[in-house]
Amino acid sequence: MLLIKLLQSQGFGSKKHCQYLVESGAVRINQETVTNPKTPLNLNDLHFTVYGEEYRYREKVYIALNKPRGYECSHQATHHLSVFELFDEPLIQRGLQCVGRLDQDTSGLLLLTDDGQFLQALTHPRKHVPKVYQMFLADPVDPVQIEQLVQGVQLHNEKGVFVATDIKQLSEIHLEMTIHQGVYHQVKRMLAAVGNKVEQLHRKKIGQLVLQNLPEGQWVYLNEQQIQAAKNKLILENSDMSEIHHL
Repeated sequence: MLLIKLLQSQGFGSKKHCQYLVESGAVRINQETVTNPKTPLNLNDLHFTVYGEEYRYREKVYIALNKPRGYECSHQATHHLSVFELFDEPLIQRGLQCVGRLDQDTSGLLLLTDDGQFLQALTHPRKHVPKVYQMFLADPVDPVQIEQLVQGVQLHNEKGVFVATDIKQLSEIHLEMTIHQGVYHQVKRMLAAVGNKVEQLHRKKIGQLVLQNLPEGQWVYLNEQQIQAAKNKLILENSDMSEIHHL
């Protein structure tokens, strides 16, 4: 791939702007400044810098974010901050999108990608990718409510019943449970259906990908093994949190 095409594919702007970056000496390959936009490159494990910031070539990006409360999963946030403010401009320019959504008042694990097929596979209703949530409730949860969640509840304007599995009562008002669908406000609506109210909600896990040692508001790239597991089985292995990114 030519250097100018590489920069465009990685979200550094138009052909004209990428040409300017190269010809102005802003780009270094293997610690050497390259000023010819048509320099051919081997993409295998390619690292490069732009204005001193190091990047690695990635055909597509797959990211796990520990989303804070107060952020909307939208490029056009209206009443709160956008989660995309947590990422640098090249990632935004290459078309980064949320895989599903978390409400602005919900924290926890959020996946993002610029791979449209990956996004559709993980969000398709038939895939039933399990998601684990922890929540604080307005009122103490009782055995009757837990049994109702296990048996399944009906939600207004939704077909079928919605079941929670692997329910753990962590305290009187602190609950953990797994859901296998992903309809609008599902967890909050399920708890409302059994006569309780979610006060705080946190997503802990998607498939087998767990938030481990990832500070709130920071993110990591998924490694190749995790990406392939997600593509092939829609199940993600535990994430390596060694390469944490933040702004």
